[in-house]
Amino acid sequence: MVSEERYIEMTNNLRPIKLGVERLLTEKIDLLRGARVGLVCNQASVDHGFRHAADLFHQHPDVNLTALFGPQHGIRGDVQDNMVETAHAVDRKTSVPIYSLYSETREPTEEMLRDVDVIVVDLQDVGTRIYTFVYTLANCMRAARKFGKKVIACDRPNPIGGTEVAGVVLDPACASFVGQFPIATRHGMTFCELGRMFNEQFGIDSELECVTMSGWSRELWYDETDGPWVLPSPNIPTVETTTVFPASVHLEGTQMSEGRGTTRVFELVGAPYIDADAFADALAKLDMPGVYFRSCVFMPTFQKHAGKACGGVQIHVTNRQTFEPVITGIAIVKTAHDMYPDDFRWKDPPYEYEYDRNPFDLIAGTSEVRTAIERGDDLKSIQASWQRPLAEFSALREQFLLY
Repeated sequence: MVSEERYIEMTNNLRPIKLGVERLLTEKIDLLRGARVGLVCNQASVDHGFRHAADLFHQHPDVNLTALFGPQHGIRGDVQDNMVETAHAVDRKTSVPIYSLYSETREPTEEMLRDVDVIVVDLQDVGTRIYTFVYTLANCMRAARKFGKKVIACDRPNPIGGTEVAGVVLDPACASFVGQFPIATRHGMTFCELGRMFNEQFGIDSELECVTMSGWSRELWYDETDGPWVLPSPNIPTVETTTVFPASVHLEGTQMSEGRGTTRVFELVGAPYIDADAFADALAKLDMPGVYFRSCVFMPTFQKHAGKACGGVQIHVTNRQTFEPVITGIAIVKTAHDMYPDDFRWKDPPYEYEYDRNPFDLIAGTSEVRTAIERGDDLKSIQASWQRPLAEFSALREQFLLY
């Protein structure tokens, strides 16, 4: 047990913040008073006391909570894998109806919004374009515009900080539910900042109100704040996972394991055909900054290669300030492709409701990275090809920053 003195010592250097949802329920409660409220939330939608937003809204005397909406993995995060739909239901704690936005529709229907005036969205993003929650926000904004509703977005920290921008700016030809708009792989924006960009730059044009945080500033990683961390999806358990996610999420577009079914998901990567030591040595020779590739063998308990020993590496981030996750992820894929040409395979469709397009292209945000790997281009030229669109995106995002 941690003593009170030790706890104070551990938390003394953390930046106190107030989350958007906490400000909404206190300082800005007038935005909800008298309205029928629909809440989009999941298990990470908690306050500093780790109380779930659905319970807070249901218990609040000035909030009339009439509907709940669940994103991918469900309202309380009980659905483990990708492409596993959640059913409509009734919330066991509040008895409020739950409408799944990861089922036959990803956008609220008119019927779902019949008893709703205001849609509140409180979800924890992970700082990477390839993640569905910000697109659930976009879909709610579209529905709100169609059916005359208002959206209130509640902000939370970008867990990997709000300063660094990196990777591919999505080609609209590769748009999908894991990338609807031309933004960078590591976008360096918060949930509300992205909502503003979607609304104003990309033409959703809904009635959107953003409730910002207080206390947060752009250079802060989540674990440098006193914010309550709850895994935003089942395979993003820690801030360390969000650190490597912009790298190893690219493995989802291959037949290699990205560590699902292990206790270090997105940190362990490999496949049954890989010689762990040879693979680690090849990656070490690339001299990637801020990272060490430790050779290892692991056995996933589910998903790709379940029950099979996979050779590969554990990604150890030794300096997260210098670590370049996106090109590191491409380096892992390219190294496996080049070392094992007879065994390496791209993932076959479907992927996130796309049934006829290459999953790796949807994740990378372009077909150019895959064709460059297949062509034998070096990493330097692959990374150089991103730079002009990335500079344009970096300039554009400045218009929408709130901190």
